[in-house]
Amino acid sequence: MRIDKFLKLSRVIKRRSVAAEACEGGRIEVNGRVAKPSKDVKVGDVVRVSFGSDSLCFEILNVDERQTKQSAETMYRIVEGDR
Repeated sequence: MRIDKFLKLSRVIKRRSVAAEACEGGRIEVNGRVAKPSKDVKVGDVVRVSFGSDSLCFEILNVDERQTKQSAETMYRIVEGDR
């Protein structure tokens, strides 16, 4: 699954276009490397999202495209950050 789509489905970022802009701006890292919006992610990848002076680091647990609003939080586990 693409990182911009994952961020939208997991509700880390509300819109896919905003997730793509964050990737292009260098604010999204996957496994320590800056990610483009088309970067494929898989279970076990560690993602860091920078929000201004704060950041959120999480591990991907599920990349199933069929998620409901209630099950979106089961797609990742927070490693560090305030979100």
